[in-house]
Amino acid sequence: MTTQKAGPAADEPEESGEAERLRELLRNPAYRKVLVFSALIGIPVSLAAFWFLVGLHELEHVMWADLPEALGWDSPPAWWPLPLLAVAGVVVGLVVLRLPGGGGHIPASGLHAGGASAAALPGVVIAAFASLPFGAVLGPEAPLIALGGGLALLFRTLVRAPATPESTALLGAAGAAAALAAIFGNPLIGAILLIEVAGVGGSRLFAVMLPALLSSGVGAVVFTGFGRWTGLETGSLSVRFPTAPPRLDTGDVVWSVLMAAGVGALVHLVVIGGRLAAAYVASSPLVRTVVCAVGAGGCAALYAVVTDRTPVDVASSGQATLAGLSADPHAWGVGALLAVLLFKSAAYALCLGSLRGGLVFPALFLGGAAGVLLSPLPGFGVIPAAAAGMAAAVAATLRLPVSSVALVVLLLGNSQTIPVVILAAVTSFVVAELLPQGPSVTPNRPREEARAVR
Repeated sequence: MTTQKAGPAADEPEESGEAERLRELLRNPAYRKVLVFSALIGIPVSLAAFWFLVGLHELEHVMWADLPEALGWDSPPAWWPLPLLAVAGVVVGLVVLRLPGGGGHIPASGLHAGGASAAALPGVVIAAFASLPFGAVLGPEAPLIALGGGLALLFRTLVRAPATPESTALLGAAGAAAALAAIFGNPLIGAILLIEVAGVGGSRLFAVMLPALLSSGVGAVVFTGFGRWTGLETGSLSVRFPTAPPRLDTGDVVWSVLMAAGVGALVHLVVIGGRLAAAYVASSPLVRTVVCAVGAGGCAALYAVVTDRTPVDVASSGQATLAGLSADPHAWGVGALLAVLLFKSAAYALCLGSLRGGLVFPALFLGGAAGVLLSPLPGFGVIPAAAAGMAAAVAATLRLPVSSVALVVLLLGNSQTIPVVILAAVTSFVVAELLPQGPSVTPNRPREEARAVR
């Protein structure tokens, strides 16, 4: 009769084997060359990402500020998004049909890190410049991932470095991370986001991280409460700055969880709408891309007519609008918040299935607007409400709970809201995963196949 060794010693062979494999990898000259090359390509990729974002910003300013002013308007008229998004639809439709890579992956399929190629770069850049400055309700992070990964592989070809499946995956991820750091302003976000996007660990990653994330959030609430009630300190590791972030109360925690469930369900419906739009566009990319783009412009125009506010609130990524909302949340009435949530959600769904861009920025705005709308609830502060709303919306959209928490925490720049951010992200993620997922998104067809269909 044999007995199985139990306890920590049973895991020692597996752990030592993993450690030995790591040491063998680091001893491998090919891997060390990839590390050096990754450090070197970070410089040109970051510069390219910088000028890419500058170009998008300047063109957007021309389209939505300089041009209306030159034509005699102080702000864009209500109908302004319609012709701009019609042009965007035509250009993106042609890119999908004519250029390799179809201008990048369809946003409704989620955020992807793989599949970068140098051949797809022209289409990615053209589609991004046609979509984002012209009013697409999308962000720049997806084109940045494709740009960074594609440039990394292009530089590898230029220096005639050996191409292997392993080096392709590593360099693509390194280039994408360097580009993402430019838009999020923090290299940590790029690294965390790519870990989850690339699916490192597969389902085991989420199986382990969700309980750990949820437990840490609940633990932070308990420790905060006991510390306040008893006046005792636990000697936890922390860095304190001379600021006065908001103090969390019971209402903040309870309302954050309830709101996160609702926001997760609503944003999930928007994503399903984007998948339905993608299925609609797939059979006739040019004509139906224009139809969806003009539909998004119509949402912005109707919003401007109904609220007498600028159509930019809807027809944009939401980055600048979110900054204005956070700077003066009380400037938005209940009607304006309800209208922007309704019309921007509809425009977001249409753009997810037709144009090219990322999912993060509009989701952040929708979550922040939902938080501000619900912040008058008893015991619910504006900052915790907005923080929880943003975390819930991003987690339901990306299905990346750890990245959602890190992004919102670093965006807000304070640690007091971390517990509600974690609880909201996990709640929203679970709700979105348990709901029916809707249709899957068909990847872009190769250029030759698209021509054959026509």
